[in-house]
Amino acid sequence: MSAPQLTLASASPRRSELLARLGVAPDAIVPADIDEAPAKGEIPRDYAVRMAREKALAVEAEGFVLAGDTVVAAGRRILPKTEDEASARACLELLSGRRHRVLSSVALRAPDGSLREKLSESIVRFKRLSEEEVAAYLASGEWDGKAGGYAIQGSAEGLIVSLQGSFSGVMGLPLYETRAVLKAAGFDIA
Repeated sequence: MSAPQLTLASASPRRSELLARLGVAPDAIVPADIDEAPAKGEIPRDYAVRMAREKALAVEAEGFVLAGDTVVAAGRRILPKTEDEASARACLELLSGRRHRVLSSVALRAPDGSLREKLSESIVRFKRLSEEEVAAYLASGEWDGKAGGYAIQGSAEGLIVSLQGSFSGVMGLPLYETRAVLKAAGFDIA
């Protein structure tokens, strides 16, 4: 049996789904086990790029290793992946009625060890959310484990006034940038 051609360094079903939109199915899925805490004073852009790079380098696999990271940022503040309703509420209340950035980085380690990286930056603006809208979104459970407390591919899309940039990047894997790094590295993609 030959070694996997492409390993996805993520357990995210969204990243697998997005990769499939490019006609690519990973041969293996091996989530990277790294410390994802931001460094003291680290700005969101640098953090997103570093996380994708560290994930791509941390997974031991032959062939190509693809990793991504998505960061929701309000100013210089990196919003958490929400794990409880209180943190999700705090994120939604912070984002209500204002613009924020979503930085989605992709890193590809080629079989020769070289690394290619790209970053997508999107601007998202939520409507001013009423207490009823926040409560309904929290009740949906879509916020669980999501950066910034929302999933654009779910009902939160109906709360977004505008999006400048990459929908797939906000969802978790910027497809234009992903395709570009795969092609540049010689991965067989249409």
